[in-house]
Amino acid sequence: MRHFGQLSPAVRQRLFHREPVEFTAASPAGILAAALGATLYSPATRPRLADDVLKQVAAGVVSMVVCLEDSIDDAEVPAAEENLVRQFADLDRRAAAGAEPPLLFIRVREPAQIPDLARRFGESIRRVSGFVLPKFTEERGAPFLEALTAAEAATGHRLFAMPVLESPELLHLETRRRTLTGIAATVDKYRDRVLALRLGVTDFCSAYGLRRSPDMTAYDVQIVAAVIADVVNVLGRADGTGYTVTGPVWEYFRLQERMFKPQLRRSPFMEGRADELRTALIEHDLDGLLREIELDRANGLTGKTCIHPSHVLPVHALSVVSHEEFSDAQDILRPERGGGGVMRSAYTNKMNEVKPHRAWAERTLLRATAFGVAREDVGFVELLTAGHSAS
Repeated sequence: MRHFGQLSPAVRQRLFHREPVEFTAASPAGILAAALGATLYSPATRPRLADDVLKQVAAGVVSMVVCLEDSIDDAEVPAAEENLVRQFADLDRRAAAGAEPPLLFIRVREPAQIPDLARRFGESIRRVSGFVLPKFTEERGAPFLEALTAAEAATGHRLFAMPVLESPELLHLETRRRTLTGIAATVDKYRDRVLALRLGVTDFCSAYGLRRSPDMTAYDVQIVAAVIADVVNVLGRADGTGYTVTGPVWEYFRLQERMFKPQLRRSPFMEGRADELRTALIEHDLDGLLREIELDRANGLTGKTCIHPSHVLPVHALSVVSHEEFSDAQDILRPERGGGGVMRSAYTNKMNEVKPHRAWAERTLLRATAFGVAREDVGFVELLTAGHSAS
């Protein structure tokens, strides 16, 4: 799989200075964490889940979470587990015939579900990339990670964890420092198993009876922004001790793809109609999402939790590295710059200081590996338009 793999080679060549790399579920953890992108959630109760998963691959999705937790009723859990076993067996058969699924994770409720499901999956466990661990704290998280480690040993299949940071203890000021310290100590014990940390912003808002409107980002809700800042401060450092932390969910999806398909298919790059497309996006509630994606990256977050397919292409289009960013990162990381120094950028519009900007440059080149580098004259609108035209 690869990002923008739904596009034809000819279109990718026109869009990208350097194309996204291909990767598989067996690729190194660093590549997988950078490439998660828009992780689409789906309830485990869907009767045609295997079909839904493969349909989303054709639309550009590379990571999905199948949920057994908050998205389904308590009484539905046994039937949802049985459905998962059937659907993953179907996916395994179809993958063997060439229909490669995305990276698939299962969000469980209790630690015991992990080894139980791993046993029941049998051979189809190879289609599971890992498990999402809800309401993660030191006390609740350790049993989940122990269960995942045991399941990996029993099946011989690599399994990753994605803890969700969403507990009230993390939100409340008087317990936040202790909770963050405990989470850090817990995940550090299982560093090789933790692919990314996910933020449960909906739960944070719930604790105070809040809900942001579609024209507001998570960063406009100050109590949420404070938690995000502290999570990145402790768990997202660029000194080798940090983890990939993903962006919060965007809850609104009034935008329907069918609204844009007729106009987007007139031309693969809109041919001068970029302003019209931007206006259409803003009018249909994507403006808040686009601003939040930009703020995610500015605040050290990578990828995003998504609950609707219409969010996937914007997340991926804004994850592509611009030609200017790529040029700056390459200049900063040239071997002859190892001793430091400062230089004018190749675009002659900024200062590149080698030592302070090195960590940014390294992260940028990792993102470039996963999402590619746009050609000099290609921007977000062209990437988004091409993706819609292919879907």
